[in-house]
Amino acid sequence: MALELKTEVESNTRPSRTSNDVWVEFAEPAGCLDSIQVEDWVRAARTNRTGIVCVRFVNEEEGRYLNCKFRRVFRATNVLAFPANEKGILGDIAICIPLAVQESVEQGKTLAAHLAHLVVHGTLHLCGFDHENSREAEKMEAKEIQILHALGFENPYIQHD
Repeated sequence: MALELKTEVESNTRPSRTSNDVWVEFAEPAGCLDSIQVEDWVRAARTNRTGIVCVRFVNEEEGRYLNCKFRRVFRATNVLAFPANEKGILGDIAICIPLAVQESVEQGKTLAAHLAHLVVHGTLHLCGFDHENSREAEKMEAKEIQILHALGFENPYIQHD
């Protein structure tokens, strides 16, 4: 990850780098998910942007640390995106696996579908999309739905029982 973090959690990481433009790190196991799937999701969401993207799957402790350090929010969140200000680097995405697992169960979705949504959502943030107001949120959600549909996933905003 381009962030300077990687301290005590570094020994647990299982990096998987199959390409030079998307790096995937499993500091927390993500079920049967593999790095090739994650790379495909990032590439689908890039919106013609280039640059290295690192996706790191983290535990709740690391998720809380990142959210606290960079957003001053003292709890973990499902996905964080850190756009880079360097040429050739799009940015970093951190996804908290325990929260993603909990949310997928609560929302009646498969873990893969929810993780795909979080990866696409984070990548769109790196590409300049946001949801600070309703107009931006509608635009970003429409883009997410379009990308996820192309990847074979349902609309992530439809709740299942």
